[in-house]
Amino acid sequence: MTQIPRREFLKAGTAAIAGATLSALGLGSITASAEGVAFEKQVFVYTCPVCGKQFSDFEKLKAHFTGNHKELDLPKTVTFIINQVEYDVFVEDHWTLREALVRAIGLTGNAKQMCDRGGCGSCTVLIDGRPALACTTLAVECDGKQIETSEGIAADPEYRPLLEAYVRNDTAQCGYCTPAQFTMAKYILSKYDLNPTEEQIRTELSGNICRCGTYARHVKAIMEAAAEMRGGQ
Repeated sequence: MTQIPRREFLKAGTAAIAGATLSALGLGSITASAEGVAFEKQVFVYTCPVCGKQFSDFEKLKAHFTGNHKELDLPKTVTFIINQVEYDVFVEDHWTLREALVRAIGLTGNAKQMCDRGGCGSCTVLIDGRPALACTTLAVECDGKQIETSEGIAADPEYRPLLEAYVRNDTAQCGYCTPAQFTMAKYILSKYDLNPTEEQIRTELSGNICRCGTYARHVKAIMEAAAEMRGGQ
């Protein structure tokens, strides 16, 4: 039987944890190895809500819809600014922001559906810098607003210490609540100028439910990230 050196085993284990955590944060196509984590950029495509046909830009989608689905009214167009990228998308009046993020944008990482009643916090995003529940917010109310999700925060070099702290502390168990917890972590660091207390962190995260009980790990990760982002002070 071939023996695996302990150092290589630990490196592979760390890479696996990193891959699991990053996948939980919804970063799309991720490759993890002992040397690190590589991100593969994904190209956004516009999808027809009726037939599923995909297009490279919104105007082509509109032309397709009016030409091939004449029996239907043209859906409402909403402009989202998501993770600093502007999207013009079709939405229905009754769609929640969570539905729009999944159906129109294809962001499934932070758009979790658990309770679908605004009680668990798993769909938390930041709208104009403040936490909001995507399952109880109508998409049409977000026209022109700045929306941040875990996908964008995790890809932001400024918040690399937070991402690394989340990996280091193994905050993701099943991973379902992790994106919203991570999004709240960014809000906490911003709100308290990179110097939150443990009590403040626990209070801010109190609306985010974790069935795996990883609460203490999130607190530790945020405290470590805050210290590193302050310059170790």
